[in-house]
Amino acid sequence: MTARTLAALAILSGVAMASGAKAAPEAVAADPHERSCSELLRLTIPDATVISATLVEAGRFTPPPVSFAPDLAERAAKMPAFCRVEVRAAPTPNSSIGIEVWLPIHDWNGRFLGTGNGGGAGSIAYGMGMIEGLRRGFAVANSDLGTAPDINETIGNPERWTDFGHRATHEMTRVAKQVVRAFFGPTDFRSYFEGCSTGGQQALSVAQRYPNDYDGVLVGDPGNNRTHVHASFLWAFNALNETPASRLTDANLSMISKAVIASCGGKDGGAPGDAFLTDPRRCRFDPETLTKCEPGAEGDNCLTAPQLTALRKLYLGAVNPRTGERIYPPLTLGSENQSLGPSLQGDPRVWPAQQFYPFKWAFGADFDPRSFDFDHDLDRLDAVLSSRLNANSPDMSDFRRRGGKVMLYTGLADPAVPFEEVVTYYERVIAGRGDLALTQDFFRLFLVPGMGHCFGGLGATDFGQPFSSMMPGEPQSDSLMSLVRWVETGAAPDRIIGTRYGGDATGTRIEAQRPICAYPQLPRYVGGDPAMAMNYRCVESERGGPMKPSSRYLN
Repeated sequence: MTARTLAALAILSGVAMASGAKAAPEAVAADPHERSCSELLRLTIPDATVISATLVEAGRFTPPPVSFAPDLAERAAKMPAFCRVEVRAAPTPNSSIGIEVWLPIHDWNGRFLGTGNGGGAGSIAYGMGMIEGLRRGFAVANSDLGTAPDINETIGNPERWTDFGHRATHEMTRVAKQVVRAFFGPTDFRSYFEGCSTGGQQALSVAQRYPNDYDGVLVGDPGNNRTHVHASFLWAFNALNETPASRLTDANLSMISKAVIASCGGKDGGAPGDAFLTDPRRCRFDPETLTKCEPGAEGDNCLTAPQLTALRKLYLGAVNPRTGERIYPPLTLGSENQSLGPSLQGDPRVWPAQQFYPFKWAFGADFDPRSFDFDHDLDRLDAVLSSRLNANSPDMSDFRRRGGKVMLYTGLADPAVPFEEVVTYYERVIAGRGDLALTQDFFRLFLVPGMGHCFGGLGATDFGQPFSSMMPGEPQSDSLMSLVRWVETGAAPDRIIGTRYGGDATGTRIEAQRPICAYPQLPRYVGGDPAMAMNYRCVESERGGPMKPSSRYLN
């Protein structure tokens, strides 16, 4: 299994983030902060128990390694001293939600930051915003979403499905705010949430269901249409395993993606020579133009008939076979070889174990993906789970009325949550609000050219979001602090500067920058050095997309 595959699996499954990180030795007893930290052990929180409260010296926290972030230990070594509080919440007799709250010892910025998870969670997600949040001065928290140690072990326990869907995030927030007040004293403070993938679902869910929990949410590549994104995963898995010859190799996928970019790259507003698409909606790529293998042959640079059939199904996307209604958008052109794409979605060794848990909840542990009826069985899945898991409501009027702000971003080369799904949701919010300008008063969408799922890709895709290890030096390059500024000063962001790092052993040298524009604008190259953000301007692009799901599948 490749490093890229392991990284992708860690992001969407969450299983690589094992709990049990070791705290450093306690500080000397003379430190007054140690006493105030340890006193949190006596804190009484309804439906929750404080398990430990330990003072951790600066740079002495060692998180467990994760494959998607090989530099996690280096990132943790830059953390300031903090009080680490571990809590177990049980809002129902069948719930068991692990929570960690980190409280900065010095230079608290007067704010609380909740952070999200990936995949099925099951452990504390140290590498998805906690470290960088603490370094920015926030009190931070994360939970295991109540699915520890493995989401597949929650079959037959619907209360834990509800915990995963939304309740665990609310419980984390409730508990963390009490811990913050107990440590810093009775005080008012702003609260923010950031998350991507499952964390993006969490962010939208709290804004929709618990509008008083946060003042601002930073939402990335959200899996909020949860039952239907998993239907899409199942559609792709079945297409790529229809016959033993249907699977597309990494080399095949690289060949396909290169052909797409050769056909459309730099012609959609991007710069000449771009290795990614700026607006995939403008690409008219015909898979029939790909090189076909000779009968009886196969290879990296050609496709067999079964492989071409599988690719056509990926580009078609999940549809109801009886009515033709669209269930979920298809694979985005230009995302074929990205992490969490067909290479992983077709892998029978890992994909069913990591992504088919909703089907096991609804149909039992012996669920057979080949037997799934995308008409009637999907209705049954929705009947059991959509109200627990999905965060599809476009009505966030309660959140808006209390001054809440939303920044939503998604990668234009995301093969797991196609950008057209995110655009569809945002357009539904606009329709409910009645006007784009009125919507942008509290909710803005940013489409990121060249970014895969949550981070990475060939574009300028680092902008201070979760999963990012970089701490942007400029305010316009930091999405989280842009959200803070919007909430607290009213300065709405029209664009964010994305950066691509690399070029030396540290990977911190800036290679390129490009604006990430507020929808419906996209960056257009106007000449000069394509690595400089000043050589692009944000221009109006088309609204929406042709692949929006049927209203039947937006429940």
